[in-house]
Amino acid sequence: MLNPRLASLTDYPFRRLDALLSGLTPPAGRPPLMMSLGEPQAGAPDLINRIVAADHDGFGRYPAVAGTVALRRSMAGWASRRFGLPDGFLDPETGILAAAGTREALFAAIQAVTPERKDGARPVVLMPNPFYQVYAGGAVMAGAEPVFVPATAQDGFQPDLAAVDAGLWRRASAAIICSPANPQGTVMPEDRMAALIDLARAHDAVLIADECYSEIWTDTPPVGLLEVAARRGLGLDNLLVVNSLSKRSGAPGLRAGFIAGDPRLIAGLLRMRTYSTGFLAPPLMIAATALWDDEDHVAAGRARYRQCMAAAGRILGPAFGWRVPAGGFFAWTDVGDGEAAARRLWAEAGIKVLPGGYIARDGNPAHGFSADNPGARYIRIALVHTPDVVEDGLARIARTLAG
Repeated sequence: MLNPRLASLTDYPFRRLDALLSGLTPPAGRPPLMMSLGEPQAGAPDLINRIVAADHDGFGRYPAVAGTVALRRSMAGWASRRFGLPDGFLDPETGILAAAGTREALFAAIQAVTPERKDGARPVVLMPNPFYQVYAGGAVMAGAEPVFVPATAQDGFQPDLAAVDAGLWRRASAAIICSPANPQGTVMPEDRMAALIDLARAHDAVLIADECYSEIWTDTPPVGLLEVAARRGLGLDNLLVVNSLSKRSGAPGLRAGFIAGDPRLIAGLLRMRTYSTGFLAPPLMIAATALWDDEDHVAAGRARYRQCMAAAGRILGPAFGWRVPAGGFFAWTDVGDGEAAARRLWAEAGIKVLPGGYIARDGNPAHGFSADNPGARYIRIALVHTPDVVEDGLARIARTLAG
């Protein structure tokens, strides 16, 4: 009675973490600290409450599938300002849609662009390894094979998609990049991004950029896919970008994001999502419009994350050789055995972190990759609490694992 593809979906990382820690009790005397989930803890901007209270009658109206005109203009305006896009490059009428966060946007995009067959075979979706779980889930439910391309220290923690076998590229319906990367925080260079645009187009694949960490950077705003396409006169063909307010504005519960890019693909997504997806309620669209138009709260959040990253550099650097990355809010830390470290941290320090192997897969030698799981040696530490809490948690981590 169920879609048989559901059987190919693995447990979500946090269910695996619960099973790993089952039977362990954190030490008494201090409250446990959750540093496993990338959920901002500083609280959502106050203007959300004010706007929703002022327009609560809007919950009595059906939402616009594509997002209101005001919201689409706000999102397109933000992207144009942030990435220096020329006038008319991103049309709010044809080039952008509101989405219920990046997870929904990514899942929908993969469904919309994946055919039954590609180059006479089952399609593939190329993605970094480690990866955000919806990349693989979207591919599986679209009938495609997820192909996990290692993103290791040797490759600057970005997948070398240009080195993927040409036969796989011919079967690719989509290739996914994430910059700044989750979990490593690295930024893909402009030249590499431009080369991937050409490579995807040469194989009639869609290049999907997950840029939800684009506003959390250490020194320099990271380049974006739309920015590269505009700067180099490459246009929007075969390109999609997703972003959201979850990380940028610390409002993951708002479920407000967008999909932008190739108008042909946007039209197909709109057609599909009219039938399938949940939408942002009208008052929440008004709140999202206001958030995309405001940068003050974003700058404040970025300053807070910089403090947390600096603390991680001071504490984790000497113990584990960890360096502050270009963006994001995770400390991707090599501890030798991620599962063993996670169990020890919970049992001895009351700190919950995520084993890196849970957001990665074993490599496939048949595709030319090492059989190793590139996350197995690592833990992902989410630096999402206030700086004082983060510093205390990091000190507990270092003491426990160095002891």
